[in-house]
Amino acid sequence: MKRYALAGAIALVVALPYAATQLRAQTEAAKPPAAGLAVATFAGGCFWCMEPPYDKTDGVVSTTSGYIGGRTPNPSYEQIGSGGTGHTEGVQVVYDPKKVSYGKLLDVYWRNVDPFDGRGQFCDKGSQYRPEIFAHNEEQKKLAAASKAAVEQRLKRPVAVKVTSASTFYVAEDYHQDYYRKNPVRYKFYRYNCGRDARLEVVWGPAPTN
Repeated sequence: MKRYALAGAIALVVALPYAATQLRAQTEAAKPPAAGLAVATFAGGCFWCMEPPYDKTDGVVSTTSGYIGGRTPNPSYEQIGSGGTGHTEGVQVVYDPKKVSYGKLLDVYWRNVDPFDGRGQFCDKGSQYRPEIFAHNEEQKKLAAASKAAVEQRLKRPVAVKVTSASTFYVAEDYHQDYYRKNPVRYKFYRYNCGRDARLEVVWGPAPTN
């Protein structure tokens, strides 16, 4: 428990100085993608850490941090942090299906989560950090379920990640967007102390170098 409390303190120390400077005081529902583009939504713990792997994936147009899977409309980061709204931190990926498949996005997802921990991810515990794949249509749901089964077969253990239908995705406050780019030192401090990369290597082996 001390570890989890420390992790929460680290996240708050890193994030709160920017809360006062946010440009939007209230979250809002994400807008649909432009014509010809598609959207995928994934929850894998801290959303700061889920943007980078998708941003460097060819065919991805944008990534947006936000909140999904809960009950409260337009939730704030502070409300999410209490765990009382039912939301989890997620990242919405807008992509060009002519350049990258949903299956590829699923591959990126699995490599960046601990599939065995349904109580949260890495040092962050609670329903607001639960891993989940949010399907936007039946085809995505089918592909996600097949991908999950393949991961279970490969790792020879049950996977705790749920596949559910996507609900309203609320765009997180501005200071959360592209956090790893705007605040690289604080981001690396948080990521290292959370033990994310160390655990990923245990589960999946060394990270690809390319």
